[in-house]
Amino acid sequence: MSTHREAKFPTKDYVEPTPMPASVPHVDELGVTSAPLKSASFFIGEYCKPYNEDFMLCKAESRDPAHCLAEGRKVTRCAQDLIAKVRSTCLKEFDAHWQCLERNNQEFYHCRKEERVYNGCVFEKLQKLKKDIPGSPEGKPQIHDKKWTVYGAIQK
Repeated sequence: MSTHREAKFPTKDYVEPTPMPASVPHVDELGVTSAPLKSASFFIGEYCKPYNEDFMLCKAESRDPAHCLAEGRKVTRCAQDLIAKVRSTCLKEFDAHWQCLERNNQEFYHCRKEERVYNGCVFEKLQKLKKDIPGSPEGKPQIHDKKWTVYGAIQK
């Protein structure tokens, strides 16, 4: 015996009725979807490393979600700052890379050509940033630095 439930679609967006604690300052959302976030993820990890580490240490201290709201907001502000810098300096390259990810099920290996151009722009214009992929073998080039990849043609 199956029961049938009607789908209910809200007529307005859900707004959390509980206000944020006064001790936690307001911060806007990043305003990007998953593909741009994935495109910038390694740069966000490098750029926001101190804030990310503080947040993770805070999360290890307490299981209470409210305990680390301030640290989480610092991470969000840092990511906002980096996304704004990337957009102001490498918008065309950033857009090409994340749109490639969007078209290809967010698989990096399909977008190495766009990634190479995007990385070059970021490395040139935001010189303090580097891209180290966690878990990569030591002493070997990062995947984005390889001249020949399994899924791509010869890269220059």
